[in-house]
Amino acid sequence: QVQLVESGGGLVQAGGSLRLSCAASESIISTDNMAWYRRAPGKQRELVAVISSDGSAVYADSVKGRFTISRDNAKNTVYLQMNSLKPEDTAVYYCNADRIHYYSDGYYIWAYDYWGQGTQVTVSS
Repeated sequence: QVQLVESGGGLVQAGGSLRLSCAASESIISTDNMAWYRRAPGKQRELVAVISSDGSAVYADSVKGRFTISRDNAKNTVYLQMNSLKPEDTAVYYCNADRIHYYSDGYYIWAYDYWGQGTQVTVSS
């Protein structure tokens, strides 16, 4: 099965920390740019951070200095370390790969704009 699986969400008090993980299934050989998005209740989805395959990262202004995105290419996993969390960080967080390369039924396939199922982060005040 070809999928991105997020984990690490939960409930935390304001000022606390969480670390999200997004693991690519074993059939995925590689991923290009990886990103974390979030969608808060009643709001549009927004980009939180993106990291290229060589490790260059870009952050939304709202999380700069508090969140850190990283990746382990050998494990095909991307992380989001979230510190100094605020109630306004409450959202469902989604992992995205702009391109994945995977093996299925004897074929090597490129797929684009691949998403995980999301993980809930709730920050209480």
